[in-house]
Amino acid sequence: MNRTGTLYLIPAPLGEAPLTGFLPDDVRQIANRIDHWIVEHPKTARQILKRYGPERQMSELAMRELNEHTRAQDLAPLLEPLLAGHDVGLMSEAGCPGIADPGADLVRLAHRHGIRVAPLVGPSSILLALMAAGASGQRFRFHGYLPVDAGPRLERLRELERDSARFDEAQLFIETPYRNDAMVDAVLQACRDSTWLTVARDLACPEELVLSRPLTDWKKLERPLLKKRPAMFVLYAGR
Repeated sequence: MNRTGTLYLIPAPLGEAPLTGFLPDDVRQIANRIDHWIVEHPKTARQILKRYGPERQMSELAMRELNEHTRAQDLAPLLEPLLAGHDVGLMSEAGCPGIADPGADLVRLAHRHGIRVAPLVGPSSILLALMAAGASGQRFRFHGYLPVDAGPRLERLRELERDSARFDEAQLFIETPYRNDAMVDAVLQACRDSTWLTVARDLACPEELVLSRPLTDWKKLERPLLKKRPAMFVLYAGR
């Protein structure tokens, strides 16, 4: 019986910060010996891997795509190098594979085939924001993107606030960076003054900023620069 390879879940930087600040040496060493990759976009993946091992020839790496356009029936062929005995790296555009990205479906399929899955240590904007928010770390939910239209968005925010208060639960979500200010405006309109809002911007980067205040304070303070900057939002109406 042939030995299958290992599917390594390789973390990626959240920005342009030096790798030494968040990526252990052994993660880079593993990444630098893998020749087969599953990535969201090969061009940006090669840019990231060039930072991991600048001596490598990126053109020699075999890359297959897995992103929001990948169909369910196209997942099985991605396992072929693993079933042939090769180790494979799965990498997202930023952060940890399988967390708020398409990688989870492939990981589940790998388990079904008896393939070893090895998660490696790296930055997760979801966990970093939660750690810094002062909200409940015992119960929390990540919702991805909220509705774009104003009416459904306000309704959804009020629902999240009610659940946060009822279950003592932190509610995390994101927004397209150019709409970050509109998201803050919507939270201020939809939620009570006593509810806390955390905005965690540029996490794990030199420009990192985490601002966590009740909404009554948000209405008074000078708002930080958020437009076109990656940010995570945490809403908390618990204790």
